Amino acid sequence: MSIRLKSIIAVLAVGAAFSASAADPIKIGLSGPFTGGSSPMGVSMRDGVKLAADEINAKGGVLGRKIELIERDDQADNTRGIQVTQELINKEHVVAGIGFINSGVALAAQRFYQEAKIPVVNNVATATLITKQFMPPEFPDSYVFRTSANDTLQTTLMVEEAVGKRKFTKIAILADSTNYGQLGREDLEKALLKKGIKPVAVEKYNIKDVDMTAQLLKAKQAGAQVVMTYGIGPELAQIANGMEKLGWKVPMMGSWTLSMSNFIDNAGKNGDGAVMPQTFIQEGNTPKRKAFIAAYQKAYKVDRIPSPVSAAQGYDSMYLLADAIKQAGSTDGPKIRAALENLKDKYEGVVKTYDHPYTHDDHEAIKLSDVMMGEVKGGHVVHAK
Repeated sequence: MSIRLKSIIAVLAVGAAFSASAADPIKIGLSGPFTGGSSPMGVSMRDGVKLAADEINAKGGVLGRKIELIERDDQADNTRGIQVTQELINKEHVVAGIGFINSGVALAAQRFYQEAKIPVVNNVATATLITKQFMPPEFPDSYVFRTSANDTLQTTLMVEEAVGKRKFTKIAILADSTNYGQLGREDLEKALLKKGIKPVAVEKYNIKDVDMTAQLLKAKQAGAQVVMTYGIGPELAQIANGMEKLGWKVPMMGSWTLSMSNFIDNAGKNGDGAVMPQTFIQEGNTPKRKAFIAAYQKAYKVDRIPSPVSAAQGYDSMYLLADAIKQAGSTDGPKIRAALENLKDKYEGVVKTYDHPYTHDDHEAIKLSDVMMGEVKGGHVVHAK
């Protein structure tokens, strides 16, 4: 065989290998609790992400390649979350991650994305610490981004509603014992302190607790005018139902999780009037939101989205990540990170229009002006009056 022929064969082989590589799907890790008490958030987020990925793929994908979502159920468990994250990185070789519903799981597992220099977009977890965990100057670059409203924003609005608007001065806090509940409780106490208020009662409970009588009695006996909560749906419903059993009629306010379907359904009429911060309410008040709601309902054959906030933030996170990969022209982690920090094109999302949502030193896409107050009414969340 001549040298010229060998050279031609070698060039063709390289070209074939390049074409095969270019046609390979872009793997994105998608993790969250798809079973258990946190599942309304996890499933809604997952389905929102899938809806966006399907739309992107229908238009040709990104860089001429399809998006492939690699799903893993972290079961809202920190240890499982670590295992899942390591598997996505080391076995599946994902180029980015999307998800993390529970703050404890995020804080335990996202460090593996950071160490691998692979971007991860937290689209539901809200602990304030999440995007600060690897920020400069201690770390030169952070690979952790977020599209949900952090707890500092939420507690600011919660306190403004309770103290600023409704003039309550005697506040009781009931928070679960997870990282989410306790970190949120700390932020809530800080926000109250800025108003010169110390809670009259601060009570803790555990996941799967079904009787909140002891905690509620302490709050009632302390003269609380409002119960403020940090937890997830099933236990929040136990609080609402416990208040009804005690015949104690005071408002219930809490973090965004009071919008979860397993709070609304398990509390029934006892949940009516519960107020919480929201980035998205299932209402088609813009063409984008109307189209998103209709597409979600059609794809998953539901009327009420189990967790509308999770679905919308998941949907938007997928588009922002796809835009970053497109802008970077690469699936290299540092290049995707740099693109996320300087997105050139506006993206009209479901939650908001994202215009340079991130910078090198600010990985929070949601600002205070993007958050509103919602209220449970007749089995749905509506805009609070």
